[in-house]
Amino acid sequence: MEQALVLVTGGTGFIAQHCILALLEQGFRVRTTVRTLAREAEVREHLKTGGAEPGERLGFVVADLGADAGWAEAAKGCTYVIHGASPTPSGSYATDEDWVRPAVDGNLRVLRAARDAGVKRVVLTSAFGAVGVGHGPMGRPFNEEDWSNLAGDVAPYQRSKTLSERGAWAFVEKEGRGLELAAVNPTAVLGPALGADFSHSIQIIKGMMDGQPGSPKINSGFVDVRDVADLHLLAMTHPAGKGERFLAIAGESLWLADVAGILRERMGAAAQKVSTRALPNWLVRLGAKTDPRMKAVVPMLGVNMNATSEKARRLLGWNPRSAEEAIVATAESLVRLQLLKA
Repeated sequence: MEQALVLVTGGTGFIAQHCILALLEQGFRVRTTVRTLAREAEVREHLKTGGAEPGERLGFVVADLGADAGWAEAAKGCTYVIHGASPTPSGSYATDEDWVRPAVDGNLRVLRAARDAGVKRVVLTSAFGAVGVGHGPMGRPFNEEDWSNLAGDVAPYQRSKTLSERGAWAFVEKEGRGLELAAVNPTAVLGPALGADFSHSIQIIKGMMDGQPGSPKINSGFVDVRDVADLHLLAMTHPAGKGERFLAIAGESLWLADVAGILRERMGAAAQKVSTRALPNWLVRLGAKTDPRMKAVVPMLGVNMNATSEKARRLLGWNPRSAEEAIVATAESLVRLQLLKA
């Protein structure tokens, strides 16, 4: 019997590529979308780094979240869709609207195409940014009942993730006609880079290994991308995944200075430039006046971002590796692929 065909949107993405690797390993056939076929060779090269040369078991379709073209063709014949493509605006994007509209409309394009093609279930790659942002201090870990408070201090990317996930649930309820939906909400995603185009969370580790002078007092959950991919597959196929959202975090959240400490302890000479210093908040706020990256982290200074993945473990039997393993795997891949400053 021929294995089911799964559409993975945004095949150039870090999480998407690890989802493709996991699907191929489990025998699925995969189709993925790219904005231009010029990037097919790069995607295949990254998959090869991850240990897969799928040949004909992987197909490519050109489709962009900003236009209708290609989505019907992409979804045709698919049993499942993993929708990980998300607009990440370049510097020319200035307003909330530039983030939000493409994310919300893009989700609806994919969901409509999936519904019309008779897809059984869509798994949406959402984010912790749709769960734990804009709140006051929490006396407990965040869970799947929580939604980011858009009346609070929420960055445009997190606003786009919140509104696009809410829009997806509303669409399935009102217009889904039996289409099933599940959502995966990862915290900061680490794990093996497959090439130079990797997630912004890996930039945290790269910055430390490259010798940045210290870390802001920021707390984050972490999770390995291979476990995020496994959670997507469980949410896709497990009966208990239907209609649920799942937080992806490995154990307790960590302060960035703790992450630096793990690198120093585990990576030996490769981590000789890593500083375990916590930068004082006043210094970060001062830097924020001229550096947009610093400005983005100011609302997170000193805020505990702990969350729980108890639901995914209980309902789906998900069992992620530790945050420390994810941190080390990230650093090892950066060394192996020679992606660190000399």
